[in-house]
Amino acid sequence: MALENKLGITDSSDLAREEERLTKLRAVELFETGMLDTLEAGTFETLSRIHKHLFSDVYSFAGEIREVNISKGNFRFAPVMYLKAALEHVDKMPQGSFDEIVEKYVEMNIAHPFREGNGRATRIWLDLILKKELGKVVDWSLVDKEDYLLAMERSPIKDIEIKYLLKNALTDKINDRQLYMKGIDHSYHYEGYSIFKAEDLK
Repeated sequence: MALENKLGITDSSDLAREEERLTKLRAVELFETGMLDTLEAGTFETLSRIHKHLFSDVYSFAGEIREVNISKGNFRFAPVMYLKAALEHVDKMPQGSFDEIVEKYVEMNIAHPFREGNGRATRIWLDLILKKELGKVVDWSLVDKEDYLLAMERSPIKDIEIKYLLKNALTDKINDRQLYMKGIDHSYHYEGYSIFKAEDLK
C-alpha cells in the first residue's frame, strides 16, 4: 500500500516514480530561483521549508513534524515524544567545521522529523550548511549509494565512516546544478519505513 498522498495513487511503485518526478521539478525551482540562498543554514526551520517546497505537491504533511514513530530495519528514529526536543538540540549544535557539520547532519538523520522524504530534504540542508560555512558542497556522484546507506546506518554509533565518505567527495563547485540534483537522487534514500507504537519502546 502506498502512503496517503494528494495524487490519489494507491500503488507504492507508481507513487515513488511520480514523487521523484515532482520533487525533482521542485528541487530545480529551489536552486534556480535562489530561494535556498535566502535560508538560514543549519536550522530545522530551514529544513522544514526545504521539505515543504519539495513535497507539497505530493503530501499534505510536507514540512510538518511527523506524528508517528518510524523505524528502518532494526533502527528506530527519534520517538515522537522526544522529537521536538531533539530538533531544538540539533538547532543549537555548532557548525563551524566539517566535523561539526557532519555531526549535526547525523543528529538530524536520527531525528528523521518527517513521515517521508527525510533523506532528500536533509541532503540539500547539509549542502547548504557546507556551502555557507566552508564554501564547499558534496559531489554526490563520488559517493557510493550502498556505502552511504551503510555509513548512515552506523553513524549514530560511529560517524567516522560517513565523515570519510563525505570529506572525500567535497568540491568547491557550489553552483553546479547537476551536482546539487545528484544529492536528491531517489536511490540514496531509505525505503520501507515501519511504524511502531510508543509502548514498543518499553
